[in-house]
Amino acid sequence: MDKNSPIAVFWFRRDLRLEDNAGLYHALKSGLPVLPVFIFDKEILSQLQDKDDARVTFIHQTIEELDQELQKYGGGLLVLYDKPAGAWSKLLDDFAVKVVYTNHDYEPAAKLRDEVIGKLLNTRGIPFITHKDQVIFEKDEVVKDDGNPYTVYTPYQRKWYQKLTPFHLKAYPNKKYFQNFYKTGPLAIPSLQQIGFEKSERKFPPVNYKNHIADYAEKRNFPAIRGTTHIGLHLRFGTVSIRELAGTATGNSEKTWLNELIWREFYMMIIYHFPHTIDHAFKPVYDRIKWVNDEVQFEAWCAGQTGFPLVDAGMRELNATGYMHNRVRMVTASFLTKDLLIDWRWGERYFARKLLDYELASNVGGWQWAAGCGTDAAPYFRIFNPDAQLKKFDPELAYIKKWVPEYADFSKYPKPIIDHSFARERCLNVFKEAITK
Repeated sequence: MDKNSPIAVFWFRRDLRLEDNAGLYHALKSGLPVLPVFIFDKEILSQLQDKDDARVTFIHQTIEELDQELQKYGGGLLVLYDKPAGAWSKLLDDFAVKVVYTNHDYEPAAKLRDEVIGKLLNTRGIPFITHKDQVIFEKDEVVKDDGNPYTVYTPYQRKWYQKLTPFHLKAYPNKKYFQNFYKTGPLAIPSLQQIGFEKSERKFPPVNYKNHIADYAEKRNFPAIRGTTHIGLHLRFGTVSIRELAGTATGNSEKTWLNELIWREFYMMIIYHFPHTIDHAFKPVYDRIKWVNDEVQFEAWCAGQTGFPLVDAGMRELNATGYMHNRVRMVTASFLTKDLLIDWRWGERYFARKLLDYELASNVGGWQWAAGCGTDAAPYFRIFNPDAQLKKFDPELAYIKKWVPEYADFSKYPKPIIDHSFARERCLNVFKEAITK
């Protein structure tokens, strides 16, 4: 490994795969040997509360697998543990870097990070080239005829389908260029302990979504059955390509599932154009809501001890597995924000801590949708009745029996922490007051 020979660097972030990776493809075609790099970002890791955070274990396992793949071609993955600016300063001192490639990220903190690194590279005369990879359409690619971003999903979805061509689903043929990896030989990867974490014992879902998309529309709302794909974790960290997913879902039977992927892109577009929504309501009047924010009730919600079995089952599933069924996410979010009148940001942060598939844009979008304060949100007067939802989507109580076994014995199960009829009226009054001032 000659550290004086000119190289290109590919920076892995949320695109942890060698196949069909846009930025990596362009790096491998650059004419320079490509050094792949991953940075365990101290700024991000320091914000995680749990030392056995399963997402860190997943990332660590994935980069070890990437490194093993790279070794087949004489290469390896250079893994650094530092703040991005520090890692890049060291990299530029240690290698003759001529160009850096990576893929776009749309979150406000990521955009700021990339701006800082871009300027650092620019001071050394090194181009910083980024590509679209984690979505089919991004930024301004699906906008209104006047060029403004959509703020309602249905017309966005319609335009998304109008723009879609076979070209957008075509995989990048990375494998043809794998001989262009920089020949490093095996490189040492910091252990989980060296970056301040412990191994999680959580089980990670495999990539087997194809078994679940044909009947997704019929089964997706029932939490007791495996009616969804559990692909969110792999989408979040890019261990599967969005082009592959969308390409398998173009028939009518899979359209409901594809529409969910379009929701994901809609929310990414929203957070790109409206970054204030990460901690403020999309509709500013909703920032005037007088939340009750009862901490005892919030703790009961977190622990799955509210006395509402569907809410409790969902929260317990989340705490035990890092996953919660999509329908139940809506019910638990509505219950927190509308029955308990607890600020949606409290719930969003709790999901951010617990969800394996946590993605800022979708999580913020989903929470604001449930609270009625987001773009194209459910109206504030749409308030889920947890008991009615239970009867409709878990009529046999199979989901409840799994996660709330004591529900069968009323002497052991907690009494409801609030009366839903009272909570509904209170919510309507508080929301109406906030938006009609």
